[in-house]
Amino acid sequence: MTSRHLVFSLLGVVALVAVVTALGIPVRASYGAQTTADEPQYQLSAISLFEDRDLDISDERADERYREFHEATLPVQTLVLEDGRRISPHDPLLPVIIAIPMGLGGWMAAKWTLAVIGGLVAALMAWTAIARFSVPARIALPTAVVFALSPPLAVYSTQIYPEIVAALALLAGFAALTGPFGRAGRVVFAISVIALPWLAVKFVPVAAALAVAGLVRADRGGRRSLVAVFGVAAVTYVLGHLAIYGGYTAYATGDHFVGGEFTAVGTNVDLIGRSTRLIGLITDRGFGIAAWQPAYALLPVAAGWALATRRRDLRLAVGLVAVGWGVATFVALTMHGWWFPGRQIVVVLPIAVVVVSAWLASVTRLVATTVMAVAALGVVAFAFLVVEGRAIALTWVVDFGSTTNPIYRMWSSVLPDYLAPTNATWILHTIWIVVAIGLFWVGWRSASSHDGTRQTPSPMIDEPNDERVLT
Repeated sequence: MTSRHLVFSLLGVVALVAVVTALGIPVRASYGAQTTADEPQYQLSAISLFEDRDLDISDERADERYREFHEATLPVQTLVLEDGRRISPHDPLLPVIIAIPMGLGGWMAAKWTLAVIGGLVAALMAWTAIARFSVPARIALPTAVVFALSPPLAVYSTQIYPEIVAALALLAGFAALTGPFGRAGRVVFAISVIALPWLAVKFVPVAAALAVAGLVRADRGGRRSLVAVFGVAAVTYVLGHLAIYGGYTAYATGDHFVGGEFTAVGTNVDLIGRSTRLIGLITDRGFGIAAWQPAYALLPVAAGWALATRRRDLRLAVGLVAVGWGVATFVALTMHGWWFPGRQIVVVLPIAVVVVSAWLASVTRLVATTVMAVAALGVVAFAFLVVEGRAIALTWVVDFGSTTNPIYRMWSSVLPDYLAPTNATWILHTIWIVVAIGLFWVGWRSASSHDGTRQTPSPMIDEPNDERVLT
């Protein structure tokens, strides 16, 4: 594929994913609101930025500006500060991004903005697989599109949360780091790292992991410049949050964190209990990502293959996914929240999809075709959710599990239900742990018995530059 053909193909991916995911914009989040939970808080902050040039939403709340997208009375969430301001307990970068769309076109324009960002994520997944892992376009392009049009990526491409923006930032930083990493690459990398904490404090761990990898990779001059930039960014972040929120995180203005901002992770944290999420984030009957996109059940295969190849860029990819997974497992307050499944791991899923693309390039055509056929079921799942949601038969948050999708109904019956655990839950839990370990071993053995490094050379190891990445 020539450079021109690739560019047009990637633009087509952006358009396709944006338009298809935007079909979900009219679907209600709950029966009492078009958007719900934290979404209206981001929207009110965006309106305030557009109209008042600040984050104080006290006047927007008083005027009930939320009624257009949240018909029911909106929960407060915010403390009244000493100076009378109300600042939503959420970081400000997403409101900054959607401020102009919200101000000019309302909530639908804000959702369209995120749909376009979802399209950019899909295109960047494909480009990264092609340019950084030498995955053939015939594999990278359809893989990116199918996963981008499946839950949870497709859903969060229109939900007003920072997840899809964070996914774009992390993937851009990863793509920059796994390239030549000259001045331009370091600029993209630094912007990506700095943006993540301003989207949400929960993205600090993956931002830190990415930053450390960049400091290790950079030459002496580049390392000094990155250290200086990150140092200034860290001080700005702390001082900015103290000035805006009165604490080290945005949670400082939350009215429900009565024990302090750091109780956002819980007051009696049970790490052993939370450890069930390690597998549950994939296999939970309602909130596991494999329930909606069955191909995600193969992530252990791709991870085992990637680690066995002993390639630095693949190990970095797995490491970043592991950090995000660890936060969703041990730091997040819950897996079963007032949101669509997979929210806490959306940030790392595009990198996981890139690894899947690289793995598919190393297997036989029959295996790759079979995997893509399974992955197509995720697109079917999204189609059912959109059609039923537009008919007001279900919503994104309240009752997505009531979908009539026969594939989901059958497939989910063999998945454990951690929301209402029974003896069957723990039997299925054990079975799926064994299956995951077995799949990891299959992936590891497949790389050990075949020279995966030769099949998909890495620019970080095998190429002195990236002159061939767009050809």
